[in-house]
Amino acid sequence: MNKAFGIVNFSGNHIWVEGLQPYRPIGAFSFLGRYRVIDFPISNMSNSGIDQIQVYIRRKPRSLTEHLGTGRHYNINSKRGKVHILFSENGMDNDIYNNDIAAFLENMECIERVHYPYVVIAPSYMIYTMNFDTLLQNHVDSGADITLLYHAVDNAKDAYLTCNTLNLNKQKGVLSIEENRGNAKNRNIFMDTYVMKKELFIDLVYKAKKMSSMYTLTDIVNASCGELDIRGAAHKGFFASITDFRSYYDANISLIDLKTSASLFDDEWPIYTRTNDSCPTQYFEEASVKSSVVSNGCLVDGSVENSVIGRGCVIKKGAVIKNSVILPDVLIGEGVHVENMVVDKHAKLIRVKEVTADSEHPGYVKRDDTL
Repeated sequence: MNKAFGIVNFSGNHIWVEGLQPYRPIGAFSFLGRYRVIDFPISNMSNSGIDQIQVYIRRKPRSLTEHLGTGRHYNINSKRGKVHILFSENGMDNDIYNNDIAAFLENMECIERVHYPYVVIAPSYMIYTMNFDTLLQNHVDSGADITLLYHAVDNAKDAYLTCNTLNLNKQKGVLSIEENRGNAKNRNIFMDTYVMKKELFIDLVYKAKKMSSMYTLTDIVNASCGELDIRGAAHKGFFASITDFRSYYDANISLIDLKTSASLFDDEWPIYTRTNDSCPTQYFEEASVKSSVVSNGCLVDGSVENSVIGRGCVIKKGAVIKNSVILPDVLIGEGVHVENMVVDKHAKLIRVKEVTADSEHPGYVKRDDTL
């Protein structure tokens, strides 16, 4: 692909993952032990031939910028390609003015400088794989002004409640973008992914600013449904939207199943991430691991079942971990029972022997904490 550049957009003010997000943006969340959430949109772009990528960050940038680095681990040609990290400093954490349109306006010079005629915009908080080269070609062939990616689900009454949906006609033309209010189970969940010409994107940004300082890109596209030819494109395969604590937990746990993970991971479509040169995980004599994802660099001398274990974790003798997501560099002490929990980085569970929660409401141990 040599026609489009990529934008990885940050999450809106309506999205908040309790516990984890105060420390880092959603894109920097550890996912499935060895990845970060942002690895998926950038890998999709890299695999599609997009080598000019702008990543927008609103708050707590350190962990994300450290992970992204120069972008070389995403297989982007260093001579002509670049992962460009752009900041938005306009407003407070929950300020109504601190939205993606404000970020684009603040960095408009960088957008205008890119010489590619099309732009592909993807969110930093959704996990899926997509060939953007094919999506762009279909967009060009259709003659549409904007193409929006969506995923059809049958559980919209209980899930994706902070996402938007696409109201489509029989020809997959977008009539409107609406909030998912949980009043129907079958919905087309909007994946916050757009394809359009760069000039149209710039015009929409300025139009949004003129209409309302509160307008987001979604708002201005929705307001333009009657004027522009906006069409939906269906996505197939695994899809997860990290919009709250439960969705983060469920997305990790669901991918333990091999059949489910096969709908996301493909040898021909690698998900790149920053590598870690630690040793392979060591399993001691009394270790027992069932239906779990265990990353490298761990020391396992306890029992692990239906859980995700991050890099460099230490699980002592007699420890039991069930239905939990353990982030990197966590210590689980001897005889400690952890169940239905998310344990953040660098935590030490050594003195309290029972750290459990109800399966319907997973618990959280905060970063660097000692229990």
